[in-house]
Amino acid sequence: MIDDVAIDGSTSKPDKSRPPGGRRARRVRMTGAERREQLLDIGRTLFAEKGFEGTSVEEIAAKAGVSKPVVYEHFGGKEGLYAVVVDREMRQLLDMVTSALTAGHPRELLEQAAFALLDYIERYTDGFRILVRDSPVAQSTGTFASLISDIATQVEDILGLEFKTRGFDPKLAPLYAQALVGMVALTGQWWVDARRPKKAEVAAHLVNLAWHGLDGLEQKPRLIGRRKN
Repeated sequence: MIDDVAIDGSTSKPDKSRPPGGRRARRVRMTGAERREQLLDIGRTLFAEKGFEGTSVEEIAAKAGVSKPVVYEHFGGKEGLYAVVVDREMRQLLDMVTSALTAGHPRELLEQAAFALLDYIERYTDGFRILVRDSPVAQSTGTFASLISDIATQVEDILGLEFKTRGFDPKLAPLYAQALVGMVALTGQWWVDARRPKKAEVAAHLVNLAWHGLDGLEQKPRLIGRRKN
C-alpha cells in the first residue's frame, strides 16, 4: 500500500491562487509501513497530550496530512491506533525492566528495578503518560494496574528466593512484589512532572524505604491497633 503526502516543491505551471514567487506543494509517495509509523507517532503524541477522549481521528489525520479513511484503513479507527500504541509502550517498559534485573545482591536488584522505571519515564515520557491514563478502551492488558502486575511478576521469583533464605513464607512474595513495584510506579507517576530531585536520588530514596523496611521485616507481622480483622 502506498499513500501520498504533500511536501513543498516547485512546479512549472503558474498558480494564480498563490502569491508570485510562492511554491506549490507537490506530492511524493509514502509506503504503507511509513504511513503507519507516522500515524503511530502522531497518535502517541496526541494521546499523551490530550488523552484518548480528547483526541479525534480528524486531528490525527490532519496532523498526518491525510484524509480520515487512511487512518481507518490502517487501524480501523482511533481505538485500534490507541491499542497498538499502548501495546508498544507496555512491551518497551517490560523489556527494560526484564533486562535490568540481573544477578546480584537483593538490594542492588531493587535499585535496578527503580532505575528501569525511572529510565523509561525519562526516555519515553509520552509513553508513560499514556499508560497511566484511564481509558474506556484500555483492556485488561492495557491498564496501569495490570502494568504494575506484569512488572511485579518479573521480581516475584527473586523475592521468593530471598524469603526462603530469611525463613519467610515464599507464598507471600507476590504480595510484597506488588507492594514494592506499586510504590516505585506511583512515585514515578509523581516524578514524571516534578523531575526533582534527580533520578539517581529518587532511586536511592525508594530503595532506602523499601530495603530498610525489608531488612526489619517480621516473619509474622502483628497489628497493634484495636482492629484485628
